[in-house]
Amino acid sequence: MASEMLTKSCWATLGNIRRIHTTAASGQRLKKFLVYRWNPDKPEEKPSMKEYEVDLDTSGPMVLDALIKIKNEMDPTLTFRRSCREGICGSCAMNIQGTNTLACISNIDKNLNKPMKIYPLPHMYVVKDLVPDMNNFYNQYKSIQPWLQRKDEPESGTAQYLQSIDDRKKLDGLYECILCACCSTSCPSYWWNGDKYLGPAVLMQAYRWIIDSRDESTAARLDSLRDPFSVYRCHTIMNCTRTCPKGLNPGKAISEIKKLLSGIVKKDKPGLDTAALHN
Repeated sequence: MASEMLTKSCWATLGNIRRIHTTAASGQRLKKFLVYRWNPDKPEEKPSMKEYEVDLDTSGPMVLDALIKIKNEMDPTLTFRRSCREGICGSCAMNIQGTNTLACISNIDKNLNKPMKIYPLPHMYVVKDLVPDMNNFYNQYKSIQPWLQRKDEPESGTAQYLQSIDDRKKLDGLYECILCACCSTSCPSYWWNGDKYLGPAVLMQAYRWIIDSRDESTAARLDSLRDPFSVYRCHTIMNCTRTCPKGLNPGKAISEIKKLLSGIVKKDKPGLDTAALHN
């Protein structure tokens, strides 16, 4: 009886110790974040890194959670883009710990002794804080005419264009691109020639339409890329493929475009009569 009471007493004491330890630790898991700050309304002030401390016990697990907590509870002037929080929209692309990635799918490093450094995407004009100017990037995307083009377009919406299963598989690894620009802004060639070289993301999307069996403007699309800069500034460094947060391979898509431009390979004929339902 005495032994049983002693055992219960020991377990109760151990439980109290654990609760005390947890209570003492709560609120003490402070993680330092060094965040790039620049305000265009104060042009006389140089860009700087501002330090924030975030309690990991009251924050979500992702870097975006920490940034939202900083903005909501510490510094409402902190500016960044975000939307879906699911790695789908690409809005929260930024440079975290030296790697271009999405803040919403980037885990916070639990090492409390090592601060996390957060910058906007590199080698782009900064609008404010972590917000880069994407105008050039979007204009380049617009230049490849990213939509289905047919020679004899019937009335829109009357019927679908057919595509075989094998032809559809050729688009896998291309259509998933969310245009976050992580790959393009990791490319040294894009840093140096961003005004002329289209960059990995845009070229991968160009290839997505070039290779689509339903598209009939393949020759025109390739001709628009026949210059020294649009494609051939790619030197196969492969930073783009290493950094892509969606696990895609822009470098491979660019190499396929080069093979098409050189005539080494030709676009395959469609596996189905794509306009069969329009006849």
